[in-house]
Amino acid sequence: MATDQVSETGVDGSPSGPDNAAVAASLKTALRRRRWLGLAFLAAWGPGLVVMLADTDAGSLITAAQSGAQWNYKMILPQVILMPILYVVQEITVRLGIVTGRGHGALIRERFGRWWALLSAGTLFVSAIGALLTEFAGVAGVGEMFGISQWVTIPTATVFLLALALTGSYRRVERIGIAVGLAELVFFVAMFMAHPHLGAVAHGLGSMPLGNHSYLMLVAANVGAVIMPWMVFYQQGAVIDKKLSVASIRQARQDTAVGAVLTQAIMLAVVIAVGATIGLHNPGATLNTVGQIADALTPYLGHFGGTVLFGLGMLGAALVAAIVSSLAGAWGLAEVFGWKHTLNERPNRRTAKFYLTYSLTHIIGAILVLASVDLVSLSVDVEVMNALLLPIVLGFLLALEAKALPKEWQMRGVRKYVTWTLCLVVMGFGLYMVPSTLGWI
Repeated sequence: MATDQVSETGVDGSPSGPDNAAVAASLKTALRRRRWLGLAFLAAWGPGLVVMLADTDAGSLITAAQSGAQWNYKMILPQVILMPILYVVQEITVRLGIVTGRGHGALIRERFGRWWALLSAGTLFVSAIGALLTEFAGVAGVGEMFGISQWVTIPTATVFLLALALTGSYRRVERIGIAVGLAELVFFVAMFMAHPHLGAVAHGLGSMPLGNHSYLMLVAANVGAVIMPWMVFYQQGAVIDKKLSVASIRQARQDTAVGAVLTQAIMLAVVIAVGATIGLHNPGATLNTVGQIADALTPYLGHFGGTVLFGLGMLGAALVAAIVSSLAGAWGLAEVFGWKHTLNERPNRRTAKFYLTYSLTHIIGAILVLASVDLVSLSVDVEVMNALLLPIVLGFLLALEAKALPKEWQMRGVRKYVTWTLCLVVMGFGLYMVPSTLGWI
């Protein structure tokens, strides 16, 4: 009897023999399942983060610097308010891409016809080229800060971007894009180096002089810099190329939400860093180029903070935006014309038109920037163009959400009306800035 008891329980009172092996196997299975669930959760992340890092591009950062210089901390609250606006717009693209399995241009062609699709493709291509010009101008500006000619930096950036698309893997492009874009985190270091006064920051957070025309114009410029037409095309195409399923929509939404918070936090860091330095001591400084901003920051942050950190962050922002905008342009045109398009295949006869479009976008952009004598005016023109295109892009997005998605995936109730209102606000502010930017008023 004693021997039987030991056989059943073991000398330490724990299960022995087959029972112990079964428990160990069960624990191992549970751990393996948990590990795979964690990997599946992370696998859905990426498109939202990379597109949001691209949203904080060279033009947006220059706008943020101007905001901090002219209005100190009074431009903080608008940046916070823009977080949910950015999220609700891009979240629609997540649902459209994953549920329908179709890109933005393809859906417009199927639902509204070829001519509307061509209009959409035209706005996208113009927007993508315009964005690329701005990013190349940013790259050139960073190079000139360190005494490197744009005839070196622009061709080098072009070769890098062309080679990136030839890797034969969307995931690899995404990882490189995120790694490059995370260079923008140096702006948080610059913000702390500026030693902002917390009391003044809190006071600025509660102050929005909307009755002031110049303040309202700068708010409009910030709003216009938030939603770029190419962002919509990119994220919808990216979730498809990444082969995300309906089961991963929740994770894709979280990816988008984290990206929206991060990109606006970066804008806030620039506003605060500039507000705590230039905004307090030299609010009238001219800040239209990368070099001008770095020169104005250096007396307060030193060479490392004002030039090295700022240059590194700007370079990362410009490159990740160049990746996203050019891919969006190539994806969108391929969808409208029915070309085979994916980063998961190297160039071949089926994907030749897609890769040719992607390559020509960079080459044309590089040539235009190298030939331009006034990159500041070029950046302003791009901002105006994006503002004019916003009603078309967001109009198509809202219409597709209502027509292309099954009922169970459409917005309803309060969420629907809030989203529509926010989109109308973005379109209104974007158009509001056009007359003043063009010098009509």
